[in-house]
Amino acid sequence: MSEINSITLKKPDDWHVHLRDGDMLKRVLPYTSKDFARAIIMPNLVPPVCTTAEAMAYKQRILSALPNGHNFTPLMVVYLTEDTQPDDLEQGYKSGAIQAVKLYPAGATTNSESGVKDFGKVHHVFERMAQIGMPLLVHGEVVDADIDIFDREAVFIDKVLEPIVQKFPALKVVMEHITTKDAADYIRSKDANLAATITPHHLMINRNAMLVGGIKPHYYCLPIVKRESHRLALVVAAVSGDKRFFLGTDSAPHSDEAKLQACGCAGVFNAPNAIICCATLFEQQNALNKLEGFLSINGPTYYGLPVNEAEITLVKTDKALNLAAEYKQLDGALTVFDPLTPLFWRIKE
Repeated sequence: MSEINSITLKKPDDWHVHLRDGDMLKRVLPYTSKDFARAIIMPNLVPPVCTTAEAMAYKQRILSALPNGHNFTPLMVVYLTEDTQPDDLEQGYKSGAIQAVKLYPAGATTNSESGVKDFGKVHHVFERMAQIGMPLLVHGEVVDADIDIFDREAVFIDKVLEPIVQKFPALKVVMEHITTKDAADYIRSKDANLAATITPHHLMINRNAMLVGGIKPHYYCLPIVKRESHRLALVVAAVSGDKRFFLGTDSAPHSDEAKLQACGCAGVFNAPNAIICCATLFEQQNALNKLEGFLSINGPTYYGLPVNEAEITLVKTDKALNLAAEYKQLDGALTVFDPLTPLFWRIKE
């Protein structure tokens, strides 16, 4: 079999990204808007984006920061609180202003303090969402102090997610940035209402990258990276062709100043190389024929949106990407995810 050196795909979408706001938005948006046609925009700003009106205001700030020539559509999400109004969600969803609602257990990740503490208080919201077909996006971790951080996802499935799925079987749920074999197996055990996003970093590194030979803060993210057996289970899910799994980069930029301190921020900035990381991984698994599904087809199919008509071409080069040289314009203030394996793929300009 001859080596594949070029592959053309429908233009990918990112089904989970943090664009931040203000100056950081202007700095990082071009890396997403250049390579992706659409993206699901996380609402955990300070203060969070909790209503359709706030989502529309945020969307305008994103569009105002969009570089000339970039054809990019931000897909807006509302942050679920115990005060969320179902009528506002329904009006926003039916008008196309918002695409989904995000559930953060309070305290689970960056800027999640306004999240849900008592899930019973939002059941009426889930009921309305199930009626109108609006997806619920979940950060799948419990935050109980007595639960080990490496077990948060598995416990969330049992204690939180399964009761929701049982009570609201028609509710569409995306378990975002899954990190464990437990989550991959759980998704496969359910019907098409349940899906999951997988990040490039959880596909390419395990917790050794963060902890062996000294602590590496740029690999610290939430949900935290797990052991190798879990990474391998995610790889199997991603390359399987199962339509319930698709890319959500969870690109979550923080300045190096915020990362490199005694209590550093959680987040990996992978927007610049997310697609070529995936191409590298799928090639390693002899699954380049499944790459378009994971990057470009499964996500819009789940969300009920058309697959992009535009295409991109990936080409393989003889020279590996030099992260330091390629992104020197970031001046070290933002560090791009290093997958610890050479990247030979490029997106053809």
